[in-house]
Amino acid sequence: MKRIFYSVALSLFGLSSGSVHAQTDNDDIQVMVLGVYHFSNPGLDEHNVEVDSVLTPTRQAELDTVARALAAFAPTQIMVETLAPEPDYRVAEYERFSSEMLQQDPNEIVQIGYRIADRLGLEHVLGIDVQSAAGEEDYFPIDKVRSAAAKSGQTAILDELNEEVGGAVARFGESQSTRSIADLLLEINATDFAGGQAYYDAMLPIITGEELAGAHLNARWYARNVAIYAKLMRNAKPGDRILVVYGAGHTPWLRHFATTIEGHRYVDPVPYLELARNLESEAAQRNRR
Repeated sequence: MKRIFYSVALSLFGLSSGSVHAQTDNDDIQVMVLGVYHFSNPGLDEHNVEVDSVLTPTRQAELDTVARALAAFAPTQIMVETLAPEPDYRVAEYERFSSEMLQQDPNEIVQIGYRIADRLGLEHVLGIDVQSAAGEEDYFPIDKVRSAAAKSGQTAILDELNEEVGGAVARFGESQSTRSIADLLLEINATDFAGGQAYYDAMLPIITGEELAGAHLNARWYARNVAIYAKLMRNAKPGDRILVVYGAGHTPWLRHFATTIEGHRYVDPVPYLELARNLESEAAQRNRR
């Protein structure tokens, strides 16, 4: 049944099997990492986007187009940024999913992850997130970096970085009124996205005495992301096609693991998002006629 759906989806969206997968008859684990911004804007990141509601009819139609395009990848598993119990990491909330949830919960896990899983008839969605335990150091120890920068006279590094990233985030938020969700997702899945690895790399030189605060933050951030990918690996099977829906700040490391780990192959979401954007543009043109 999944193979039939896959063939129909490829035909529907004008994608050939060769353009989707370099090979389809081996045991490689194919991993598509979709970086997202937080639709419900929980304010937990260092820089947060002011997000327009995704529950409006227009945004719901856009999300459905994004889901249809990404479903052409035919994922066999979908993994998202939430905690779930070991060993299988199944998200209990998804097993209670109904279409009404799409009208009520703006979270990107629901709007993209659950929506696609339901469309494909997947029985489970896995939550592979990792958070620091009680008493454990945070995975993003930015306060230590700020303190070290103040002691070493390197606050200009953080000021410049915050101005650059904060400005990019503000422009991103302001642009929502004239852009579709597919177009917004294309921006944050670009390799030069302002909130990508360059943001973390810029803090590496921040050192005070023997405290390599910038390097330590990067090490902790790496530790979280490699642990996330370890959970993916625990539940991946040969031949799986895994769609990972995660905050865009995680994309560089998750993409790295999918690219470099033997037996894994990274699949770029950009062609699928471009397809969704083109379909949205065509629909908008038809509506104006």
